[in-house]
Amino acid sequence: MDDALRIHRLKIMPEYFKAVASKAKRFEIRKNDRDYKIGDGLLLREFKDDDYTGNEINAVITYMTDYEQKKGYVVMGIEVCA
Repeated sequence: MDDALRIHRLKIMPEYFKAVASKAKRFEIRKNDRDYKIGDGLLLREFKDDDYTGNEINAVITYMTDYEQKKGYVVMGIEVCA
């Protein structure tokens, strides 16, 4: 298995996209079906009305925990990249 860090391309709804873009929201809660790791990149792609809007944000995972989450879910601290 390759231990190289990856970029995960994820859909994000407009209300959450705006919160991440303004840096008010600095976390993502996701099902850990992609084996996320600290240092991995996230390409957050705004998704509205069953289609991508073309707006994107690059971020990096800076922290992870599954404390008090539903089974298989994680909270990821994220930092938006310039």
